[in-house]
Amino acid sequence: MSRVSPRLTLLTASGVCSLIVLDTNIVAVTLPTIARDLGANFADIEWVVSAYMLAFAALLLPAGSIADRFGRQKTMLCGLGIFILASIGCGAAPTALFLDIARAIKGVGAALLLTSALAAIGHTFHDEVERAKAWAFWGACMGVAMTAAPTVGGLITEYVGWRWIFYLNLPVGLFLMYRVWRAVPESRNTQSARLDPWGSLAFSASLLCLIWGLIEANRIGWSNPLTYARLIGGALLLGLFVLIERMQQRPMVDLQLFKHPRFIGALLGMFAYAGCAQVMMTLLPFYLQNGLGFSAIASGLGMLPFAVTMLICPRIGARLANRFAPATLMAAGLTLVGSGNLLSAWAVSSGGYLPFALAIAVTGAGAGLLNGDTQKNIMACVPRERTGMASGMSTTMRFSAIVLAIGVFGALLSSHTELLLRTSLSTQGTQWLGQTQGIASRVVAGDMTAAMNLLPETARPLVEPLARQAFVGGFSLLLIVAGLLALLGALVVGTLMRNPIPAQKSFSLSLE
Repeated sequence: MSRVSPRLTLLTASGVCSLIVLDTNIVAVTLPTIARDLGANFADIEWVVSAYMLAFAALLLPAGSIADRFGRQKTMLCGLGIFILASIGCGAAPTALFLDIARAIKGVGAALLLTSALAAIGHTFHDEVERAKAWAFWGACMGVAMTAAPTVGGLITEYVGWRWIFYLNLPVGLFLMYRVWRAVPESRNTQSARLDPWGSLAFSASLLCLIWGLIEANRIGWSNPLTYARLIGGALLLGLFVLIERMQQRPMVDLQLFKHPRFIGALLGMFAYAGCAQVMMTLLPFYLQNGLGFSAIASGLGMLPFAVTMLICPRIGARLANRFAPATLMAAGLTLVGSGNLLSAWAVSSGGYLPFALAIAVTGAGAGLLNGDTQKNIMACVPRERTGMASGMSTTMRFSAIVLAIGVFGALLSSHTELLLRTSLSTQGTQWLGQTQGIASRVVAGDMTAAMNLLPETARPLVEPLARQAFVGGFSLLLIVAGLLALLGALVVGTLMRNPIPAQKSFSLSLE
């Protein structure tokens, strides 16, 4: 093959990443519709998102090693094939369980896609200035995809049905396969870490136990021994993963990197950004539909303030990068995210769309500053020949944060909504208290009709406003917690990232 233009490689790899981001975020506005169509409760709907994210996050580390070892182009083509086939399965899903399984398979394809695409970009651009421009372009593409996702998802759901958000991946995916074959030259790291099945299994099992415990606790109760067993098991398996990696001669995760505060700060910055800002692309449409009564298309349009500021601010961040240190920019971005979430909590409690729109615009601005910057700061700490490992670690941090945040915030929303509804119903008498959990679960999922069908017809006019009010209270608490966590992240990340970038020689010594 003749020499390929680096710009075409960047454009194609960014297009592949954009497909993943678009597909990840486009589902959010359709979840209440899916719940109504498939008769699913909130735990079922959480698994629609979490099954995908779990497989995605759990396989990112081995996918990075696969991309380094077997070639970035081959891995990308294989990932696209899996992604397309799983998308068809999602679109044809007759039940929530079938959809969850197809989404998990889709996550496998997405993990192969994202790590190989990021590694291809990192391998193509090694001059510091050119690499910075490449990551800025990549960040802008991610911003466009995130901006478009809610509106596109709402339009498709409203006019042709939610299943078509998955079917449309077929023509787009086939076009990208052709472009990858033509525009992404094969590259690999001949000294890459060997595949680590035991480490991969321990990490995957750890995430599964944690998210399983968080989601299912809403069904079986937080005091149930199974809940404790799953959460403690997840923590122990994470410890086992670290132990396995310490014993490897060439580990999937180079633990020597964690001796450097700046690298830890960059990873924590990615974790805080994804867990407090990016996850809001999934959660905020629930409020627009369940709290304000918006349709799918209206909730997609209602997310535009968040999406537009997220699209604009990377350009502002690129200019600010010439004047301010990365630590300052990361801390500023997380501070904006935290402030935006706290303002959103106030807006949710106050009611009305306008204050909510202004508040989420602040969150989007912080997310825009962080989106490309987080990836750039992580990759800057790692030598060029380990770009596959670095991209695997950074994206694992991103999507592990999202899947855990969905579990934690979902559990918080569900349990607090149920508590508030139980308190409200107890003042009306005890005859409906037995239905509280079922009502709350369906209200949070976006299926008010199914929730009210659990009650006699005479009770519905009284209980429906109480259920909606309980949901708003639960969502407000979720936003307060997310805001405080982002502000804490700003303090910790800003402090750690003020340390200098470690010398590349120290890394190469650790890899010999």
